[in-house]
Amino acid sequence: MIDLKPIVDSRGKLIFAEAENTIPFIIKRFFCLYDITDNTKRGEHAHKKTRLALFCLSGSCTIVLDNGLNTQSIRLSRPNKGLLIEPLVWHHIENCSKGTVILALASEYYDEQDYLRNYNEFKEYIS
Repeated sequence: MIDLKPIVDSRGKLIFAEAENTIPFIIKRFFCLYDITDNTKRGEHAHKKTRLALFCLSGSCTIVLDNGLNTQSIRLSRPNKGLLIEPLVWHHIENCSKGTVILALASEYYDEQDYLRNYNEFKEYIS
């Protein structure tokens, strides 16, 4: 988990992150997920070398992580609480509330060769 400490004053709250400090890698790419369709899953893949930091900026969602041996579900619902996903972890996003906005920070530029998109191939790759 990544815990961003909010700066609070009478105007509200501010959170920030810094590459190689609060985010443990250089950020080479970011993307946002929004207008997520009801009862859908996003992701359903693993990366060979990319590290991700996910933050739910609005709404809430569940991130399901699978390292090939164990599965864990983590609920994100606060913009200052993020999740670090290391390479070779199968993951997907589910149970998004209406209006959910997810920010993803990535350690690598987009490269289709970095993706493992078939679960059986993922299991074979990690063994």
